[in-house]
Amino acid sequence: MKNKTVLSIVIALAITIRLFGQATPPVYVVLWFDTEDYILPQDDDATRRLAELLTSLGIRATFKIVGEKARVLEARKRTDVITAVKRHDIGYHSDTHSQQPTVAVYLQNAGWDDGRAEFFRREIQGVRDVERIFGMKPVAYGQPGSAWAPQTYPALHDMGIRLYLDEADHVGVDDQPFYYGGLLNVFKMRSNLARMNLSGGASLAEGKARFTKAYDGLRASGGGTISIYYHPNEWVHTEFWDGVNFSRGANPPRDEWKVPGTRPAAETEQAFADFEQYVRFMKGLAGVRFVTATELLKIYDDQAATRSFGRDDLLKFARLVESEITFQRFEGYSLSPADVFGLLTRAMAEFSQSREVPSESRVTQLYGPARIYTPANGGTQSSAFEWRAFAEAVRGTLDFCKATGRLPDEIWIGSESLSPADYLATLAPVVEAVITTGRAPATVARRAGRFTADRYVAEDSPALWGWVIFPEGFHAPHLMELARLQAWTLKPAVLQP
Repeated sequence: MKNKTVLSIVIALAITIRLFGQATPPVYVVLWFDTEDYILPQDDDATRRLAELLTSLGIRATFKIVGEKARVLEARKRTDVITAVKRHDIGYHSDTHSQQPTVAVYLQNAGWDDGRAEFFRREIQGVRDVERIFGMKPVAYGQPGSAWAPQTYPALHDMGIRLYLDEADHVGVDDQPFYYGGLLNVFKMRSNLARMNLSGGASLAEGKARFTKAYDGLRASGGGTISIYYHPNEWVHTEFWDGVNFSRGANPPRDEWKVPGTRPAAETEQAFADFEQYVRFMKGLAGVRFVTATELLKIYDDQAATRSFGRDDLLKFARLVESEITFQRFEGYSLSPADVFGLLTRAMAEFSQSREVPSESRVTQLYGPARIYTPANGGTQSSAFEWRAFAEAVRGTLDFCKATGRLPDEIWIGSESLSPADYLATLAPVVEAVITTGRAPATVARRAGRFTADRYVAEDSPALWGWVIFPEGFHAPHLMELARLQAWTLKPAVLQP
């Protein structure tokens, strides 16, 4: 009887621990403010009030500052605003935001390298001014409006900015953070974007319902991130500052800028009251944690970047790309197609010289190709290549990747060329043969690669470029062509324990 009693107690304790002792799945909330209105003075006060309110609630947000806004705060001697915002994370939101030409407009016809250089040239002073005025380097960037462009990514890396934080439909993975262009992205969050309107009435109840739906979905799936954004000027204006000045490509001189309309004081107060209640509601839910851009970089740290991969890992990666070239998910990390391309290329380049596959391999960050592959003119395509010729191409590919930091647009084998996808699909069985037999094949069969990671990138369409600041009828097919090429860098971000 005594033993049965003890057993019953043990079982009851086990059930209790199982029911109540499990960790609550984390729901991270990144709250960010595009701090951009350098025309309406009331925006300064709204920015300070929001920063101080959140500080009083023990919450740190991310304020993405436009370079001109920072300079205007300095000129107006608003050290109170600067001091309040400095208690939070600082991001960058372009130098002048909506003055023409905007980012996507001036990059619409640029290539990969010249576009990278042009974004850096136009934007670096804004980054430096934000850093000088706020006393800290911006950790995140997001485009003005929907003026997104893929060439910004390497330039942001050059500026020391590590997180892309914004919302639009150009690229995304499952409404959660992802890596693209070498940066962590919180972008295209859609079902996990939870803005409460600031219009009073039922806004608070509707905002709570929207957040609860996203919150419940993430908890059921093991946790994740919810993105929430605002503009401080929303609390005080009736129309956006840039819409009344720069719509449809307009670019009036500064002395003709118009001040946007303002809300009645009672509406502003109601908006602040609702927002405070909304934040308190979210904070009170189990498992919710407000995080900044800096914290997200730790939460979604790319473990593949510091991990060592053995021969069995390379064999696994190679077998996967034989049928489909896309990102690969594993426990605790993920790999982009470019990661796999670099790993397998380096391993076979080393094997071709030493006759031994390296026991440890590391990921090297690579950008995608700079242009769409066009088959070489003239001649016939071989169905197979001699090992000697293919090995020489592999070594040349590795040299190109080292020299440029990106994938080649085409891989030459003698007078013939392969697309990056066909090259990787051709290389993968070679890796498998070498690892399993210890020998290189005498001939290498040509394979067609099936690259599918670009399905996560939007096609060019009017809806993608619907921002009112763009010139009438603006669209940018070349930008989206480059964006699909950079899908080689795409992979889901993995929550770290």
